[in-house]
Formats: sequence, structure tokens, C-alpha cells
Amino acid sequence: MDLPQAFKEKMERLLGQEYREFLESYEKDRRQGLRLNLLKTSRERFEKEAPFSLSPVPWTEEGYYYEGEDRPGLHPYHEAGVYYIQEPSAMAVISLLDPKPGERVLDLCAAPGGKTSHIASRLQGQGFLAANEIHPARAKILSQNVERMGIGNCAVFNETPDRLLQYFPEYFDRIAADAPCSGEGMFRKDEAARGEWSQDNVKLCAERQAHILDCAAGMLKPGGTIAYSTCTFSPEEDEQAVESFLERHPEFHIKTVKKPAGLSDGVPQWGVKGQPELADTVRVWPYKTGGEGHYIAMLEKKQEADWEERKRTAPAYWKDRKALKDYETFLRETIEDLGENSAYDRLLNGRELTLNGEQLYLLPPELLAFDGLKVLRPGLHLGTMKKNRFEPSHALALWLKEEDALRFCRMKPDSPRLAAYLRGEAAGLSQLAEEERVQGAGSPDKGWVLMTAAGEGGGYPVGWAKLAGQTLKNHYPKGLRR
Repeated sequence: MDLPQAFKEKMERLLGQEYREFLESYEKDRRQGLRLNLLKTSRERFEKEAPFSLSPVPWTEEGYYYEGEDRPGLHPYHEAGVYYIQEPSAMAVISLLDPKPGERVLDLCAAPGGKTSHIASRLQGQGFLAANEIHPARAKILSQNVERMGIGNCAVFNETPDRLLQYFPEYFDRIAADAPCSGEGMFRKDEAARGEWSQDNVKLCAERQAHILDCAAGMLKPGGTIAYSTCTFSPEEDEQAVESFLERHPEFHIKTVKKPAGLSDGVPQWGVKGQPELADTVRVWPYKTGGEGHYIAMLEKKQEADWEERKRTAPAYWKDRKALKDYETFLRETIEDLGENSAYDRLLNGRELTLNGEQLYLLPPELLAFDGLKVLRPGLHLGTMKKNRFEPSHALALWLKEEDALRFCRMKPDSPRLAAYLRGEAAGLSQLAEEERVQGAGSPDKGWVLMTAAGEGGGYPVGWAKLAGQTLKNHYPKGLRR
């Protein structure tokens, strides 16, 4: 592999006797991984129905390596958000951050959404998740992945860290700050990163990372934790960046974490002052484990005995009772009402609704007023308020479970009808195999049907169709059709 000469010289100085092994790792095939979405499945269930050759990633309980001949990105389970294809080393960040259900968590540099979806999987639909990306095109991809993964308690922002700090001072329990970096750890998989590398860019990245970390510090509650991570080897962006942050923020310290197999200590002598606690940070080396290069530091903010959370302003809620009747009609005709805390109950009574033009959203709990912020997705997109009717969104289909729907159509992953559905084709009921017939207690000849890809424990929703007589009209989004 053609690596920048200055990079090789730098790594040889840093690694000494280990440099040859490091260099040889670039000639080996990289390991590829997927991480299960625990909002939709479990390890036990997926291991029974997985059509791939899998082996566990040691630092992430829901992470797996898959073999090179497998193509999980082409499988219907990918469209259903059952898993996220993610570089194995990157999975370690949120595993170490360890968000808990009910917490407020920020993914500050979130695109394309791997760490956001990992946080959401751990939150289990409880608490508030904010995902931010400063670049508009990448923020759009982030929003699409939030939708695909069926995340209902997330707001997606397209803002600068400074602007978020104005709205969310000392608000979050945990923050993931996967800062933009020189990308040295991705050289094996990313030719563009190799071509763009320079020592000047390393310095520029370090300056940008310092600003991002300072903003994150201001948004963290006392007692909270920041997971600072990069996919680079440069000490300027790693140990030295953490050392400098701690000097600017004496209210923080490096949190000691248990390092699973494959994760190495940070290197104190690579800091400017060589502080011993830098060994409590984490490095992932491609020549020592099955992943690309990564660096992680868990930064904990000291508790303050007299700290009190300031009063927050809630967003404006939608209370148009006349229009709300169309939404309620949809729920009665489409969603199974199984009582308290069922999907029906949560969609109608659990949280507040807001209307953005014709688009209806279910707001995450504890979301603050966001007037003036660039918000791509203020919560779960429920659908569109048409004239005298409500049309459900693709996001709602992927948030639901098969058992939530009054009517569903379950298709095997290798079914020609499922492939046709993902291409956007309509289907006559007579075309469906016996095991693919529309099931449920709803109207037998009209209404919305949840289309699902079959698994061992039921079906994974992939989208909507609308039953009209003997035809299932396809409502799979045009932009996603194969």
C-alpha cells in the first residue's frame, strides 16, 4: 500500500521495534463488522436467523465480524434496520461510554450515524438523544440512518458546536465527540485519506478538535462523561489533545475504564508532559486486533454538590384538535391497541406532537425549545397531514414492530415478492404465496399494511403498502428503491 512517506517516518519514530509489524498490517485484508440494533433484535434471535458467517467483536457485545464473501448491505435485514454496518474499532467508543436508558445523550459529530444508532440501541427508546452534524449533506445521511434504524427519541441537528452550546448548557449526561481528524487510522480502507494527509493537516485537526471538546465540556452536566475519539494515530490529536484539554478544564479527569481484549493503553510519553493517567485512555491498533486505528479517552466532569439544573423552555406543541382527528383515525384503523405503553398508547398519549408544515412529529421526551436551530428531524416523523386524511411515514413503519400493526404482510428474505416490494412494485393479493398473505384483524379489503421481512421470531418491518381491494399499492420510498 502506498502510504505517505512522512507518515511512515513519523510512525517509525513512535513505534520503534513494533513499526515493522504495524507496516505489514497494511498488506493484510481488513476485518469488516456489523452491529446489531437492539431496538429491533437480540443476539440470541439474530444468531439463529443470520444468513452470514459471524464471529463476535470482543469489545462490543452486539458487534460481529463478517466474512468478505458476505454482503449484509444487500440483505433486506439491512433495509429493515436490523443492523448497522460499522468498522469494528469504532464500536468500542459507545461501548465504553455505556449510555443508560433514560439519559440525555449527545452525539456531537454524528454523521453518518454509526455511533448515534449505537447510543439509541443502548437507550432502548428511553431518554433523549441529540445527533448533530455540521455539514448539511452529511447531516441528511445521518437523518436517513436515524430513520432506517427505527429511532424514535432522537432529534437531528445541522449546527455548529457553538450554537448547540447556547441552547444546551450543562444539559447532557453523556456526550460522544468523535472529532474530525487526519484519518490515519483509516488509511487501509480509505485511499482519499491517504492522499489528503499532511503534518499541517494534523495540526489543523488538533485545533478544531480542541474547540469541539471545549463546547462539549460546556454542554455536559457535572458528573457526566465525554467519550472523545479519533480514527488517527497522531499524538497531537490524541494524547496531547487530551492533555491540553485537561489543562484548560481542571474540572475534568480521565475516567478509568476496563479495556476488553484487543484494546491497548494510551501512551503517556506521547503527551507533552507524559502524564501517567494518559495510560487510562485507549488505543486500537490494526496490527494487534481485528479493526482499524482508533483512539478513545473517557473524560469525566467532577460532581458539584450545589449544582442545580436551570429551568428549561419546552418547544411549542401541536394542539389542532380537528386535524388531530385524522391522525387518531389512522391509529384506530392501523395500530393494535394493547393498552398502556403499547405503540398505540405511546403514539397518541405518550409524548407531545409538533407539526412542521404538513409533517407531523412525535417529540423526544425532555427536548428543549429549538426555535432558531437548524433541525432536520425534531423527533419521530409520523407522517403527512393531507386534506382530511393522514399518510404514515416510512420512519413510522421502521419504528413499529410487526405485532404493533393490525395488518401485516410477512415475506421471507429471499422471497421474489419482497424483492419486488423493495423495487417499488405493487402486488395483487393473488400473487402472494400462502405464507405471505395479509394477516391481522383490520379491514380485509382496505387500509394500511405493514410489510415485513420474516425472521425466526416474526417479521422485521421494511415499509408500508396500502390495501385497496385486491391490490397492495406500494409506498416504499422512491429514493430507497433498488
